[in-house]
Amino acid sequence: MFLAPTPSLSDEDRERGLRHLVREAGFSNAVTAVTSGVILTAFALQLGASNTTIGLLAAITFWVQLLQLPGVLMVEGLRTRKRISVLASLISRCALVGMALLALTGGGKPALAGLVAAQVFYCGIATFGGCAWNAWVRDLAPEQRMGQIFAKRTINATIVGLIASLAAAVALDRAPEGSMLRPFMFAGLYGFAFLAGLLSCRELALTPEPQMPAPAERVKLLPLLRAPLKDENFRRLIAFLASWQFAVNLATPFFTVFFVKQLGLSVTFVVVLSVVSQATNVLALRSWGLLSDRFANKSVLAVAAPLFIVCIAAMVGASQIQERSWVMAYLVALHALMGLATAGVTLSSGNIALKLSPRGSATAYIATNALISSAAAGLAPLLGGMFADFFAARRLEILVRWTSPGDVLTLMPLRVSNWDFYFLIAAILGLYALHRLSLVKEEGEIDNRVMVGEVLAQARRDVRNVSPIAGLKMLTDVPAAVLRDERVRKRLQRMRDRRDAREAAPRPKRRASPRRVTVR
Repeated sequence: MFLAPTPSLSDEDRERGLRHLVREAGFSNAVTAVTSGVILTAFALQLGASNTTIGLLAAITFWVQLLQLPGVLMVEGLRTRKRISVLASLISRCALVGMALLALTGGGKPALAGLVAAQVFYCGIATFGGCAWNAWVRDLAPEQRMGQIFAKRTINATIVGLIASLAAAVALDRAPEGSMLRPFMFAGLYGFAFLAGLLSCRELALTPEPQMPAPAERVKLLPLLRAPLKDENFRRLIAFLASWQFAVNLATPFFTVFFVKQLGLSVTFVVVLSVVSQATNVLALRSWGLLSDRFANKSVLAVAAPLFIVCIAAMVGASQIQERSWVMAYLVALHALMGLATAGVTLSSGNIALKLSPRGSATAYIATNALISSAAAGLAPLLGGMFADFFAARRLEILVRWTSPGDVLTLMPLRVSNWDFYFLIAAILGLYALHRLSLVKEEGEIDNRVMVGEVLAQARRDVRNVSPIAGLKMLTDVPAAVLRDERVRKRLQRMRDRRDAREAAPRPKRRASPRRVTVR
């Protein structure tokens, strides 16, 4: 039967399937790298998108996650996860062909309407495939090797994604804004994404699917999803994550518009900023993970989340700098810090949601959290786009002026306009989200000041000056320094334990070896 599950898998078939999954991650992430984020926003601007359209495109990515509910029902009803995943992936990526053709139309309202419709189709159908894929991989990968396999997938996907992002940046740099080649370059990027998507589908089709077990007793979804809301502590966590997603996504989807329209930077440089953020994100993941094991996830969030909020508010500083080279250096340092903070927030928020979920009910708890957070995250950019024109016509200036008999000196002028308002509002909402985090209870959490003190105590040894570059290096070295000392301490403790065990164990009696008698 077409893409049918396999009743029994041999070890060889399973290993072959896992290799296909690792390769598939590279192809699928190449698609994502050249069709989403900075590239999608730049493409929409090329077609003449308004701020509301930019916000709507950002909201679609989150709101389609609500389709996970019918997706779960489809998987449970048809019980052919491979077929659903491959067909959904293939059908959804046909929308990329339509987007490539839209790039050649010259823009306008019909083209923008087509882009929004294609994005809804692409993300919506892919959500069904994602539901099937998650359940499929869980049965295919051995539980004791799950982390190793996903680590390989992540490394492969990250490397390919960074290369594809840089290649897209170089391609767009060859066709600057306003040139005749620009539409053809976007069409080429989406055409490349379609071909990479076909290769991704091929790898999925070559991956075997274990037979799903017999269906258990039918469970009603709505009562299952309402159960987490009766848990007071988990309800507090949902309130934090929803408010956090709203605050963050009020500003971050419009970073590209801010860089290109208000600061006048090229799309190529904006893609480079995205690569910097991704690179520091990957480099920091392991360190944040070890810190979350040593302390509690909430304690890690208490450091990473405020850092991310400070970075959003600090975006206002980019519009205050006049020299272009200093603006670019400032944004590179800021994006490196944001990547560092994002890694801690993403890892710890996922871990704490899983940790606070009771055993046997984790799926329902995680699903409820994801649905509510997705709804909040999708609402923020839509509202942001709708009110963008209001703030574009407003300007706030704060001047500190010193007047003396011989001179008038203006100190630290602050001019807030357009997107600067969004960054400040997002930072204020982020502070409210931190208040919601303080109400969450987690076993093993420590006082915030103790956590910060543990981290900064190691940093004081390396501080030489307060320049942004030195500060950046200090922050990236801090987790490693803390963990290095902890590893040394644990290694010494294990050596002492082994020595004590050897001394306490009874020594076996030595058997007398037979002596050789030499007859002369």
